[in-house]
Amino acid sequence: MKFGIVTFPGSNCDYDAFRAVKDVLGAEAVYLWHKSHELQNADVVILPGGFSYGDYLRAGAIARFSPIMQEVATHARRGGPVLAVCNGFQIACEAGLLPGALLRNAGLTFLSQQVILRVENADTLFTNRYAPGQLLRVPIAHGEGRFTADPETLERLESEGRVVLRYVNAAGQLDAESNPNGSQRAIAGIVSAEGNVMGMMPHPERAVELVLGSRDGLGIFQSMMAQVSA
Repeated sequence: MKFGIVTFPGSNCDYDAFRAVKDVLGAEAVYLWHKSHELQNADVVILPGGFSYGDYLRAGAIARFSPIMQEVATHARRGGPVLAVCNGFQIACEAGLLPGALLRNAGLTFLSQQVILRVENADTLFTNRYAPGQLLRVPIAHGEGRFTADPETLERLESEGRVVLRYVNAAGQLDAESNPNGSQRAIAGIVSAEGNVMGMMPHPERAVELVLGSRDGLGIFQSMMAQVSA
């Protein structure tokens, strides 16, 4: 099984994702340059975090036009898995791979901290190694992470079980203080209607070993490995 990790000018989590896949998960990984028209036979594509093209215009707005994104979109339309993390989530929304948008944090400040996530749907390609309601400690690092969508889209995401991760407190409950960026309905991660594209603002690749403070993010990669290589 091969993971392809896209590198845009300004990406800064592509190396973290590569290490998580290759050194921790033990799978094959390759970098995919933003100007490339080839996915190098990758089974899974990762759109990593960072500041693609300096976040000019708005986060992800320029990256969506990169040549590689044509291949990523085709891969997704064919049912290929795509994990979009942080800036990757922003790019996926801009490219129409996921609904909604990521706006400036409610406090208008960049946030870098640990958060607690609750697994809302453990029956997806990306979360099948977790239990429903399981709490995860995973870091965030973003200035534009406030998930926003129109009421109809939010209701559809909820009713179809496409809200996969939610920000909660240590007791697993919703409260304003535990929603770091003000995301609507405390949404931290969603999947596409087909279930093969997942976007999340927290960084699972930075929570794959205890030396990093948590290995709770490893399940995301193990889930994909279990499903795709089966």
